[in-house]
Parts: sequence; structure tokens; C-alpha cells
Amino acid sequence: MAKLFVLLLGFLKFGKLGGAALTMLVSLAAYAGLYGWRYAAGFIALIFVHEMGHFLAARQRGLAVSAPTFIPFVGAWVELKDQPTNVETEAYVAAAGPFVGSIAATFIYFWGRDTESRLLLAIAYSGFFLNFFNLIPLSPLDGGRITAILSPRIWLLGAPIMLAMMIYRPSPLLLVIALASLPALVKAWKFDPTAPENQAYYNVPVKLKVECGTFYLGLVAFLAIMADAVHEMLQAPTPE
Repeated sequence: MAKLFVLLLGFLKFGKLGGAALTMLVSLAAYAGLYGWRYAAGFIALIFVHEMGHFLAARQRGLAVSAPTFIPFVGAWVELKDQPTNVETEAYVAAAGPFVGSIAATFIYFWGRDTESRLLLAIAYSGFFLNFFNLIPLSPLDGGRITAILSPRIWLLGAPIMLAMMIYRPSPLLLVIALASLPALVKAWKFDPTAPENQAYYNVPVKLKVECGTFYLGLVAFLAIMADAVHEMLQAPTPE
């Protein structure tokens, strides 16, 4: 145990990247203790890909951003040190995570189907479902940041969806997310599209809103279909 502790502390010598690697390893160990290391490794890898989508998109837009930080049974995030100056940039950075994460989950799905690996299918399912959940139109989730390009008032539609999920499957994580969303709901309720600061931040062409809305709905539909299909495959009895 002492050697392991020293090894983990050694990652801190590598600065921010070492800290990110350390939090990833801690999460890997936590998930491996419950689900086995193979599933844990695949699950953590999909979360990492999702967060790197945000990271690369932020860097592409010239925003300073931290390496991913992992917390077991909560997930991971990247911290934007420079905040977006307009809603289009915010939506772009937010959309990159679930988009890249969905591509990775799809790759795992086809790999699992071709090799008839239930483990890979289970990992793919976790990727589809988590990216689908993350698209609930409620800030601070990615879905809330994407749909803000249409109007922050859409977050008021995400609130009953979150409430339904809390009733259907209560969990501390959902409660934390719900509490974190309260400032956004207050902002959505009081949102004044004619305020100068809101016009400066949220004023984008209608064409861009249509494109972003179409992308969002398409990705939601794809993830819902794939999550349901893979769930059915995993529920089917294993052939003798």
C-alpha cells in the first residue's frame, strides 16, 4: 500500500498532466473494484474521449482549458480558464464532447458486435447512455450549453426531465446535478432577450440556430436509438 501511495504521489511531479493522470487512475481503481478492470478501463476511456472533445474544441477556439479531472462515480470535466465570449463558441465547445464520445461508443459497439463480446457491448452502452444523459437541455450539462444557442429558456424544459429521472432512479449524483442547475433555472426564468448583454452574447443568425438545433436533435435521437438497441442485445439470453 505504501508503494502504491508513493507511486500515485509521483504523478504530481508531472504537474497538471500528472494530476489528471492521478485522478484518472483513482477513478479506474474505484470502478474496477465494482465492475472489474476491463469494463472500468473501457468506461474511463470513453469518459476521457468525451472530455478531450471539449478540450480540443476549446483549444481550437483559442480558450485556455485544463486537462480532464476525474472523480469516481461522478464523472470528469475540463475547466475553461477563459470563458466563451458568445453563445456560438459555448455551444461548439459543449457539443464536441458528446459528439466525439458518441463516435467512440459507436466504434466500441461495432467492435463488440463483430467479436460477439458482451463486455464491449456493455461498455458501448455506457457510452451511449452517458452521452444521451448529458444532452438533457439543462445547464450545466452539455445539452444545456448547446441549446442555449436557441434560448436559455429551453432550460425550463430540461427541469421536468431531470425531475422525472430523479423519481425513476434516485441517486446522489442526480441530486447534485439538480442543485447545480438551480442558478441556470433562475437565469432562464428571468431571461430578458432585449437586455444589451444578452443581445451581445446570444444574438446569432437564425440559420446557425437551425443547424445547431438539427444537430442536437439528431444526436439525441441517435443516442436514444443506440442505447435502446444495445440494451436489448445485452438483455437477450447468451447462446449456449
